[in-house]
Amino acid sequence: MDLSLIVIVVVVTALAFDFTNGFHDTANAMATSIATGALKPKVAVLIAGVLNVVGAFLSVEVAKTISSGLVDEAQISPVVIFAGLIGAILWNLLTWLLGLPSSSSHALFGGLIGATLVAAGAGAVNFGAVLSKVILPAVISPVLAGIIALVATYLAYRTTARADDGTVKKGFKAGQIGSASMVALAHGTSDAQKTMGIITLTLITAGVLAPNSGPPFWVILASGLAIGLGTYLGGWRIIRTLGKRVSEIETPQGFAAEASTTAVILTSSHLGFALSTTQVATGSIFGAGAGRRLAAVRWSVAGQMAIAWILTLPAAAVVGAVAAWAASTGVVGTVIVALVAIAVAAGIYAASRRRPVTADNVNDVGDDAAVRHEPAVPA
Repeated sequence: MDLSLIVIVVVVTALAFDFTNGFHDTANAMATSIATGALKPKVAVLIAGVLNVVGAFLSVEVAKTISSGLVDEAQISPVVIFAGLIGAILWNLLTWLLGLPSSSSHALFGGLIGATLVAAGAGAVNFGAVLSKVILPAVISPVLAGIIALVATYLAYRTTARADDGTVKKGFKAGQIGSASMVALAHGTSDAQKTMGIITLTLITAGVLAPNSGPPFWVILASGLAIGLGTYLGGWRIIRTLGKRVSEIETPQGFAAEASTTAVILTSSHLGFALSTTQVATGSIFGAGAGRRLAAVRWSVAGQMAIAWILTLPAAAVVGAVAAWAASTGVVGTVIVALVAIAVAAGIYAASRRRPVTADNVNDVGDDAAVRHEPAVPA
């Protein structure tokens, strides 16, 4: 396949992943604000989409980590990156269908690592960087965010214990608009960079950019717009899970969860850690649920999420590896990979239409068996 053509294909595929990342992760910023009524659903996703675009311009440290740290760009080609992106996109779509807030970041890393292993062997993967920049933050960040949110929730209720309930709710609703907006900004700063890094890595492997180059302006702009558009469309299934299936979130808890998420994400982005905003936001929501006395936290939902988190990187790696093997046969193999991916994506979308979740019913969990039948566990 002509070099310029495959580069264009990879860039378009990377932006398609960025789009799925947007609607897959909208819940990170807006689930609790929608659940508490602080923001109307469509207004929430509009704010999140705009701030995702703005956030994309705040930092490129994570992008540099991906483009120059995880794999040896000298040993892979744009075709390998294309295969890795296919693994990430399909995992994102599957978990979206199931309403599971899995990590788009780890899907991307898994797909890229799996494809690289098949194409260039284990020597082309920097496992030290994978451990320090991906796996350890994945273990630490949700726990840290949960602890911060738990403490913040406890303090929020203690400091407002004697205040008028209506005034407290009104005040925290206003606060949630600001805190949710900050999460959306932080999400754009963190997650848009991952696509920037992949596109930059593609341009480096194709010889368009010099090794260790940062993302050009057009890459930053395109990545920001793609994730912003995906966010605006709203990942309503995952918004319902985080907003309603974890715990009945009140406004002080929502504010505490969002503030904790923002603090952890922005700190990690500044340090260049490519952590999962999904895991951070989920950890914060569970911490906020546990921080309110007698709050009902559904820990079985946490178990489902944990399984998805554990499977994300290896599952995406397997798909990326298979795609890389097929694409390595030449143009025909690459075309087959693309057609199969499109067919699977279309099938997942068709399946989602059987029980659609929209802005109109995102807070309606009356027919959700997991919520209706599962006994609440006091925290």
